[in-house]
Amino acid sequence: MIDWLAAVIKIASLAMAAWCLVSTFRRRPMDTWHLIGMGVLWLLLLGQTVVSAVLLVGGERPAEMVTFIAYLATVVLIPPVCAIWGLMERTRWGPAVIAFACFVLLAMMVRLEQIWDPSLV
Repeated sequence: MIDWLAAVIKIASLAMAAWCLVSTFRRRPMDTWHLIGMGVLWLLLLGQTVVSAVLLVGGERPAEMVTFIAYLATVVLIPPVCAIWGLMERTRWGPAVIAFACFVLLAMMVRLEQIWDPSLV
């Protein structure tokens, strides 16, 4: 994993969560800008996934390979699934779904880093 990319993903996830929480408290439904934000976050996650796959093929191995791959696959699936769910929820709770997903992504990225490099625990 690339440490600086993981840090960018965590910061973007926190920023997106904060933005969506503000939208929720202002009773605003999800809009196109929320989708664009989730799309950018998803592209960052895809980049980290590709880099991780290249490193795995190159011979680097995390401590728990199966767990790492499962987390990585889940992290990539969360943004599009939650964006669709948030878009279908046309009330103020649509952005709340996205905020929750961003907090989950943050926790999963921390865990992915810990699996990749156990000395971070």
